[in-house]
Parts: sequence; structure tokens; C-alpha cells
Amino acid sequence: MANTAETAVCRMCRREGAKLFLKGQRCYTPKCAFDRRSYAPGQHGPAAVGGRPAKVKAYGTQLRAKQKARRVYGVREKQFRLYLHEAMRRQGVTGENLLQLLELRLDNVVYRMGFAASRGQSRELVVHGHFLVNGRKVNTPSYLVKVGDVISVKESSRGLSPIVQTIESNAGSRVPVWLESNPEGRQARVLSAPSRDQIDTDVDETLIIEFYSR
Repeated sequence: MANTAETAVCRMCRREGAKLFLKGQRCYTPKCAFDRRSYAPGQHGPAAVGGRPAKVKAYGTQLRAKQKARRVYGVREKQFRLYLHEAMRRQGVTGENLLQLLELRLDNVVYRMGFAASRGQSRELVVHGHFLVNGRKVNTPSYLVKVGDVISVKESSRGLSPIVQTIESNAGSRVPVWLESNPEGRQARVLSAPSRDQIDTDVDETLIIEFYSR
């Protein structure tokens, strides 16, 4: 069962033609499926490697940008549309607002803190109630944190193996400047909402907006 789920996740990277780092540390090892087969899944995928690449229309490029963002952040279509509507309602550039909302999801913040190896793992940890926001347990991955919020590991979960191992493996790694992480204290504070140049996610938000504007 585990192998099937793993293959499905790795196929997402191959479909998007880029590493989405959905499997955490595995993505940096020779076991990474994308490194071994960097072409799209399916019977026509291998042919595209040595053959003539198919022409991609504007719609297809926009669709792939949208799907890539959804898969990176682990968001379903309905929820993604809700983020888009909220991004449009806010002042500023819609595409940047959209990415900012995705970055401020609790599961993403836990991942950015360096307390989870992947966003998938961070979602699981949040759902199981291992994290607190301002001292209160929050088990909703889509919870949007605010500037000044303190995210911490629940006292009884501080020795949890996945959290400890990830913190140790991330020792010395850079945390986004909009977060102040304290690995020893098992907590982090949101210093500011991330600006576009502080978000390193490789997605083209302008294509996403164009897709929904059709």
C-alpha cells in the first residue's frame, strides 16, 4: 500500500516536469523517481524524451502552472479557487496575494520552520494535533497564521521522532526571513507576511491568474 501511494506522489513530479519535493529527503537521494525517469508518466512519456516534443498551447501552459502550485502546496481545486477569490478581494497584486495565502497555511509554515520533512508530513503532524498556535491546539492544516502568531510543538510531542529527526537534519538550514525559528524551543514566530521575493516556490502565478481569467 505504501509503495502505491509513493508512486502516485512521484508521478506528480514527473507530470509537472520538475521536482516538487513532495517526499522530503527522499527527493535528494538516488531513489528519487524524477531523477531516474524525468519524463511524463504514461505510454507516451518515454517517446517525448528522444522524440519531437508536442506543442503546448497557452491553455495547457496555464493549466500546468495551476496544477503545479496545487500539488506543491497540497491544495484541492475547490479550496484553491477560494484562495484565488480571497486574493482578488485583497489589495495588491492578485498573483502575489495568492502565493502569500498559500504560504501562510499552517502546514506550510510548519514545513518552512524546518520541523517537517515535507508539506505532506507537516499536514499529518498538524492533523494529529502536535502543533499549537499561540498556545492553543490547531489541527486544521489550512489554518491561516497571522503576523505575530507563535507556532510551537505541543509539550508532549517535542520528542516525537519525525520532528526531532527533521530538526536535526535541517540544522544550519536557512529559514525564510519572514519567520523567526527557534528549533531548541520547538517554536517559531511569524514576523511578517511573505513578499513575492521571499517566496522561493517555483511557480508562475501570472499564468495561474490567466488560467482562471479565461
